[in-house]
Amino acid sequence: MMYERFEKITAKEQAATAKLDHTVQVCVAASCLSAQSDKVLESVQAELKEGNQKGCQAKGVGCMGLCSRGPLVNVLHKDESLGETLYQDVTADDAPALVAATCAGERLNERVCQTDVPFFQRQTKIVLENSGRIDPERIEEYVAVGGYEALLTAVTEMTPSDVIDEVLRSGLRGRGGGGYPTGLKWTTVAKADANQRKYVICNADEGDPGAFMDRSVLESDPHRILEGMALAGYAIGARKGYIYVRGEYPLAVARLKKAINQARRLGVLGDGICGTTFNFQIEIRLGAGAFVCGEETALIASVEGKRGQPRPRPPYPAELGLWGEPTLINNVETFANVAPIVRNGGNWYAGIGTDKSKGTKVFALAGSIVNTGLIEVPMGIPLKEIVFEIGGGIPGGHQVKAVQTGGPSGGCIPAKYFDTPVDYESLVKLGSIMGSGGMIVMDETSNMVDVARFFMEFCKTESCGKCVPCRVGTVQMYDLLDKIYRGEATSHDLELLEKLCTMVREMSLCGLGQTAPNPVNSTLHYFRNEYTDLLRDKNEMETAEVQS
Repeated sequence: MMYERFEKITAKEQAATAKLDHTVQVCVAASCLSAQSDKVLESVQAELKEGNQKGCQAKGVGCMGLCSRGPLVNVLHKDESLGETLYQDVTADDAPALVAATCAGERLNERVCQTDVPFFQRQTKIVLENSGRIDPERIEEYVAVGGYEALLTAVTEMTPSDVIDEVLRSGLRGRGGGGYPTGLKWTTVAKADANQRKYVICNADEGDPGAFMDRSVLESDPHRILEGMALAGYAIGARKGYIYVRGEYPLAVARLKKAINQARRLGVLGDGICGTTFNFQIEIRLGAGAFVCGEETALIASVEGKRGQPRPRPPYPAELGLWGEPTLINNVETFANVAPIVRNGGNWYAGIGTDKSKGTKVFALAGSIVNTGLIEVPMGIPLKEIVFEIGGGIPGGHQVKAVQTGGPSGGCIPAKYFDTPVDYESLVKLGSIMGSGGMIVMDETSNMVDVARFFMEFCKTESCGKCVPCRVGTVQMYDLLDKIYRGEATSHDLELLEKLCTMVREMSLCGLGQTAPNPVNSTLHYFRNEYTDLLRDKNEMETAEVQS
């Protein structure tokens, strides 16, 4: 019955598309909306209506990736010989010329964005395969590109253990930062007492400075997350799921709410999913923007209505989670990988990436880089390829100095190590981490002491204050970094900073405090001269030598 319903939806969408000679896709994700892409869409639609151009349609789509060139508009033609045309920096005033050129099968040359470049050609899209291609507010378009097929197949043809086996076979690791094997986590929760109530939580509390991966996925392809969570619920025996998303993402929240309502009406969420006995509900919980709530136990406390503070582990959430019940927590990108894995098989996914880091990774490229935006690349790609080819290099004739990965929990990797493959183990060896996917590029004008000071200020502000090492230690570390940066510190202060790094890392309760010293340790390791050059006693000795 549900197969037939999906087929009817797909056939209807294909028939509607077949009637069109041209389709104008306007990015309506947050980045392009901030540049008034909504006005572009309205102007194009008004122009089409005024000209009675029934063979051309304009619609909003999700993020196309190249955020620095927005608003982005992509034009599709029924005549395949015309191909596709991507336009950049489009304004509402361009609408008449853009519509005229499109309907004539021509190009608006002054706005054309080249797509035969590494930024587009070197990516491998799994998580982002629908982003920029479908209207995120229409479940029909998601179904027409294969959406919810994996869920339908799972609940009608597979056992829960079959689903877990595919995830295990895929080698998928958690994309939230820790890299824990996803299938192993699912197995642990699935083995819990079947009489216990179980929960699935999607961690969408993305808070790293410079990170916007999860937000873009939620805005561009919300049904993909719902499908991934429903598959997880079926696999582990859960009947309820929560999406914990920060309140600063109003567009993502609005589209998630709409997607949940659409999924319930279609019968892929709620009671009797796809005509089976499987029931699964999803609710949204808004976070107040506390970075510490990215930590699993703090997130659980917040969902329960308590103050978002971590607790000691073990027991882990897989055993004792939400309201004391077994709970599965994965982040947005992890869930976004699940449906393709079930649809195509775990072996397919395991064939991408490296031996220990399978699949692809979504990164938010930011900082001193030509192509700021969202990319998805195979695990194991060299860092230099991301920076110089996909990223387009450093603007303004400057030289690259370092790349900061992993947000406040990560580290700074100097340019001499850019041959390093981007995978979990390789980044850890360099004193950084994969993190959730933030990647900030810095040129030679960046002061690494100031970089460390910036991230430490973030950590001390975001500390929940529950444990003394983090509450007090991060403040003292920031004060020392500020003192060094202002040229008022001595070598004794530098020694004290290094001791504090060890103490905070070893004694803090949760991951925020345990990883807070990472930016300091990595900059001290690779750019120590920038610290010592600012020390007061060194400057005094150099002055005395000059005077003598």
